[in-house]
Amino acid sequence: MTNQKNDPHQPLARASFGDDFLWGCSTSAFQIEGAGSADARAVSIWDTFCATPGKIRDGSNGAVACDHYHRWPEDFDIGQSLGLNAYRFSIAWPRIVSGIGAAPNEAGLDFYERLVDGMLERGLQPWATLYHWDLPQYLQDQGGWARRDTVAAFVDYADVVTRRLGDRVRHWITHNEPWCTAMHGNLDGMHAPGLRDAPTALQVCHHVLLSHGLATPVIRANVADAQVGIALSLHPIRAASASEADRQALLRHDGFRNRWFLDPLYGRGYPQETLALLGEAAPVVLEGDMQAIAAPTDFVGLNYYFPEVVRDAPGAGFLRTEVVLPQERERTDFGWEVAPDGLTELLLRISHEYQPAEVYVTENGSSYDDVVQADGSVDDEARRSYLVRHLAALRAAQEQGVPVKGYFAWSLLDNFEWSEGYLRRFGIVHVDFETQARTVKSSGHWYREFLHGRNER
Repeated sequence: MTNQKNDPHQPLARASFGDDFLWGCSTSAFQIEGAGSADARAVSIWDTFCATPGKIRDGSNGAVACDHYHRWPEDFDIGQSLGLNAYRFSIAWPRIVSGIGAAPNEAGLDFYERLVDGMLERGLQPWATLYHWDLPQYLQDQGGWARRDTVAAFVDYADVVTRRLGDRVRHWITHNEPWCTAMHGNLDGMHAPGLRDAPTALQVCHHVLLSHGLATPVIRANVADAQVGIALSLHPIRAASASEADRQALLRHDGFRNRWFLDPLYGRGYPQETLALLGEAAPVVLEGDMQAIAAPTDFVGLNYYFPEVVRDAPGAGFLRTEVVLPQERERTDFGWEVAPDGLTELLLRISHEYQPAEVYVTENGSSYDDVVQADGSVDDEARRSYLVRHLAALRAAQEQGVPVKGYFAWSLLDNFEWSEGYLRRFGIVHVDFETQARTVKSSGHWYREFLHGRNER
C-alpha cells in the first residue's frame, strides 16, 4: 500500500470499507448544547470552571455554545445530508439528576428522547456516551470522582438513562477518555475541576474505570442486545532518540498513558511496573475492583489525534519522562502532530494485544484556523487532507485484519473547545457563534461526496 503519510491523495472509496461500516460524527453535550440553565439543568463542574477567571483562554463559557439544545433538528438535517448513518453524542448528567437523592429530571430525559427520536427519523444510529466530563457540581462539592460514592451515583444515573432510552439506543459508551477526566482535571489542572494533586488524580482514574465496570451489567440488564464499550484516548509513544535511556522512558510512559487503561479493562490489572513507579500516590483498590473493571465489553472506542514523543527526564514526576515536540513534523494549527500512520499502529496494537471483538474510531479530527471567504465558504484543505489520510490509515489496519467497524469524525460542529474556549475549530461544519449560522466546510463537502460514493479520494 502507498505510504499514507506522504500521499494525501491515496485512492479511497466508501465501498472498500464494507457495507456494514458505520460512518458518523461525534459531539459532546457541554461543547454544543448550550441552554445552560434550561429545564432545571444543574450546575456542572465545567460551569464552575468557566466562571473562574483565567481558566478559559478567551474568557468564554458553554452557556450558549452551538445552541444545539434548540437547533438540533437543523444539525441532524446536516448530518443526514452528509450521508452519515451514525451519530455519537453525550448525555449531560446535570440534566438528568439535579442533586443527591433527587428524583430524575423528566425535562432532561424528555430532551434526550426527542434527540434520539430525531436521529432515528433521519437514519442516524444513536451512539450515546454517558459521561463526557460534565460532572454535576454538587458531586464535586462532596469530593467528586475521588470519592467512591460518585461511582455509585454514576451507576444510578446510568440505570435511569438506559431505562428511559434503552428501547431506542443500543450502543452505549460509558466514559469518554478517562485519562482526561483524571489527569487533565486533577493532575495538571487544565480541565475542570482544575486540581493539581497526583494521589487525587490516580484515585479519580480508578473510580472512573470502576464505574465503567459496575455500570456495564446494569446497561445490559436495561437494554436488549446492548452493545457496551468505552472510548479511550490513546497515543503511539515514540522515543526521542535511539538511546537506551529514551527507550526505557518510552516503556514507562506507555505503561501509564496506554496500558494503565487497556490492561485492567482486559483483565490484566494495572501494570505492576507502573504501580511501582507511583509509590504512595497509587490508588486505593478494594477487593473485587479489578474484576469489576474487567467486565466484558462488546467493543473498544479509540480516540486518536497524535503520537507522543518522549525522552528520559530524571526528576520529572513519577514517570521521569518528558514529552518533546520535534520541529520537523507536520502539525495542525493547534500544534498537534499529523501522523496518520499512528492510527494504523494503534489499531494493530489493540487488535493484536487485547483482541477486542470490535474496534471503533470514536474520535479523530483536526483543528485549523479556518477563514470564512467573501462568498461565505470555508475552504479547509488542510482538514480535508487530514481526513483523507486518516481514513486511508484506518483502511490499512482493516486490510491487516483489525476488526474496525466504524469511524466517527470529530467533530460535526465547531464548538466550545474546553479550556481553549472558542479559539479552536474542529468541525467539518463552521459555526458563527454570534449568529449561530452553520456552513459546511470543504472538508464536510468532501465527506459528503465520499459517503455518497461520488469520489475516490
